[in-house]
Amino acid sequence: MGNGKILVVDDEARMRKLVSDFLTKSGYEVLEAPDGETALDLFYDNKDISLVILDVMMPRMDGWQVLREIRESSQLPVIMLTARSDERDELRGFELGVDEYVTKPFSPRTLVARVEAILRRTAAQDNNDRIELGGIVLDKAAHEVTIDGKPVELSFKEFELLTYFMENNGIALSREKILNNVWNYDYYGDARTIDTHVKKLRSKLGDKGELIRTIWGMGYKFDVDA
Repeated sequence: MGNGKILVVDDEARMRKLVSDFLTKSGYEVLEAPDGETALDLFYDNKDISLVILDVMMPRMDGWQVLREIRESSQLPVIMLTARSDERDELRGFELGVDEYVTKPFSPRTLVARVEAILRRTAAQDNNDRIELGGIVLDKAAHEVTIDGKPVELSFKEFELLTYFMENNGIALSREKILNNVWNYDYYGDARTIDTHVKKLRSKLGDKGELIRTIWGMGYKFDVDA
């Protein structure tokens, strides 16, 4: 695929080089940052960055701080890297707006596949595709959601999840089906990922969050007519 600019942020030079080499071979332009402060400088200086790969543990400014600042002005897709497999860290990342979460050590090829899946779905959005249901207006081209005319800020993954729900209004969706269609790759996680995103999405939708119904023992259903 390629043809995108990726910001890789990690204080380990060997890790940056490994990831950068694989991304470059796949056709991407790569920017590297050894710490959070440098990452933010590059983020503000390069408005055409397509995606950020961000390590959690770094000197001067950690990944959480960098993510918070990015989210103040952008919904750019962010893949978070961590050396720990800790549920609390994973949930914290999703709460802050992480789109994907990868635990070290990982396969660089798998990471590149995740990058490509995110950017492929972004590029495939139809400029005229607009969904209106139950007072929610979702504009794929502008990547915007409004409720009764008021804008709602969603992360990349929350936006994709809501899109999938609205496109399947009234249809019960299993967690497996949601993973296959929203994440669109061999995901090495479990149902907590979906449940966490749904909880956050419901919260951001306010009263409209009730349109996403839990189907116990199965998954979820977005239902305007319920």
